Amino acid sequence: MIELAENRYGKSRVRLMKVTRNDQGQDLREWTVEILLKGDFDSAHLRGDNSKILPTDTMKNTVYSIARSSKATAMEDYAKDLAGFLLSRNPQVESASIRVESTLWKRLTVDGKPHPSTFMRGSGELQTTRVEGTQGGTFQVLSGLDNLVLLKTANSGFEGYIKDSLTTLPETKDRLFGTAVSATWRYVSADLQFDCIRVKLRERLLRTFANHESKSVQQTLYAMAQNALEEVPEIDEIEIVMPNKHCRLVDLSRFGQDNPNEIFVPTDEPHGYIEARVHRKS
Repeated sequence: MIELAENRYGKSRVRLMKVTRNDQGQDLREWTVEILLKGDFDSAHLRGDNSKILPTDTMKNTVYSIARSSKATAMEDYAKDLAGFLLSRNPQVESASIRVESTLWKRLTVDGKPHPSTFMRGSGELQTTRVEGTQGGTFQVLSGLDNLVLLKTANSGFEGYIKDSLTTLPETKDRLFGTAVSATWRYVSADLQFDCIRVKLRERLLRTFANHESKSVQQTLYAMAQNALEEVPEIDEIEIVMPNKHCRLVDLSRFGQDNPNEIFVPTDEPHGYIEARVHRKS
């Protein structure tokens, strides 16, 4: 017997830029939004009956309409407003999942002062959130960051690992440690000062990475997660992914030169891949 299992649908990669104008200057936000709806859509799959289907083009328009009417400044609160609006108008929808990615813009400094209306793109780092809303009016908020590129030139080594007939990697007490951090954390409540918490949590991740005496990527990853949970009580779980972006020491001996750990070749592929989820004990 064949039957329809889980299904959902929506609109992806809806790009939104919002300018908030005030007397002190202007604020700029660039978000990329995804909407996924889950609910009673069996008739569309089984009989081609679209009477319960909200067009994805309408979802796109809703992204812009709610951006205009919402007073939210944090993308988590905007996602809650968007999910709540879609659920209120569509009783056939059981749950709405809203993902938002935020591109970094920073105010341009001119003559030593922040310019009120000119901005410069930041790094390739993305701030993220996923808000799950249900018809019961409850929300779960998972936020995070992606592609936070970091590198340290000291206090990192890798020794004492398994060596077999295929091992060629030499041990080292002093290596470059490069990575592109992705992290996702779960908030204990859906009503928080999300922007303030994000700044605090991100700073704790960066501080731990910088100060940690690393014996492996695994050890540093856990230390970052542990510190985040210890110092940010508003979250109860964090998952971190840290690829090991290698920098290979160049052999200059054939040119009659030494290389006192100063000349490297940065490589992206292949790279190590380390991930872990850390939470508070119940």
